[in-house]
Amino acid sequence: MQTRTLGRTGIEVSAISLGTEYLIDLPQDHVDAVIHHAIERGINYFDLFYAQPHFRDILGRAFQGYRDRVLLTAHLGATVESGQGAVTRDPSVAQEYVEDYLRRYHTDYVDVLFLHNSDGQEDYDTVMAPGGLLDLAQKLQEQGVARAIGFSGHTVSTARQAAESGAVDVIMFPINLAANAVPGKREFLQSCAVHDVALVAMKPFAGGKLLQPESNLALMSFHSGGGDMELTKEQAITPIQCLHYVLSQVGVSTIVPGCKSIDELDQALAYWAADDEARDFSQLLAAFAQYQQGECVYCNHCLPCPSFIDIGQVNRLLDTGMAAMTPAVQAAYAALSANADDCIQCAACEARCPFGVPVIEKMEQATELFAS
Repeated sequence: MQTRTLGRTGIEVSAISLGTEYLIDLPQDHVDAVIHHAIERGINYFDLFYAQPHFRDILGRAFQGYRDRVLLTAHLGATVESGQGAVTRDPSVAQEYVEDYLRRYHTDYVDVLFLHNSDGQEDYDTVMAPGGLLDLAQKLQEQGVARAIGFSGHTVSTARQAAESGAVDVIMFPINLAANAVPGKREFLQSCAVHDVALVAMKPFAGGKLLQPESNLALMSFHSGGGDMELTKEQAITPIQCLHYVLSQVGVSTIVPGCKSIDELDQALAYWAADDEARDFSQLLAAFAQYQQGECVYCNHCLPCPSFIDIGQVNRLLDTGMAAMTPAVQAAYAALSANADDCIQCAACEARCPFGVPVIEKMEQATELFAS
């Protein structure tokens, strides 16, 4: 494992780290095995944004006895509403969830405390305003509860403002081949480097879409707001190519791929043994010359849903089923506690989606597909 410096914090982090979102709802022994395998392979940075109490308890047990070997993050503003992930901008509520985090992870501090999931300008202004979440984060840092302050988001304009604010040490942002041509991305990355703000790269596989077999994904379709667009995926893409693209970008300190098993984790860590030919992504860039606004990466930042639909999972099954409907896909959809036809088209999810996904349209597509 190679390490990199986490910007001006001076903290050394594993260049490939671990996002834990795909471990939710898995049993304790499975989570223990993945976390302990990651630590033994040299991973020391773990992104922990879910606030569900049962998940925090499971992960808290997994990290017991390892706290001195790991860097743990928390997300200020990540909450739970009716059992689903949600976001608050109320400092008092956010404080309660930080205290809950410390209890369940059996620690008295977090290594990076992120201002959670801020994208639009109005929300950014709320988070950074006097009396907002930034003030709370700085207070917690002064108290020794947070070593560094971070900012997580998906919008170049607000992320760049955070980088240049002087108040943020780390930014968590989606960086992947599919977003190669995002307008302003290059300038944002350069700004992070100039201000010595560390970049933690999330979504390196675009929610797994980049790794779907070529035969199952000849075209990547998306809605751009001005019409439908399609990009041809002419060849298979490997985890190693995806990771090398991200690690090659200016300012990136670490990547946090989501891995739900030891096998998936080892596929990512195989990067270190790969040669230059296996890492080469140059032939892929032509296919990603345009920005793919509207492509779901299953992050579930659109939640909570008043109908309790797991929107990310429905979209994942929709995309899979459209490529190749199988009994397993049908069964997974049927097992959902709420599915696409429960959508009441309130559009709250679309307002929260950082990627401009036409969620209502996708729920209609899923309803039609799985009814046939």
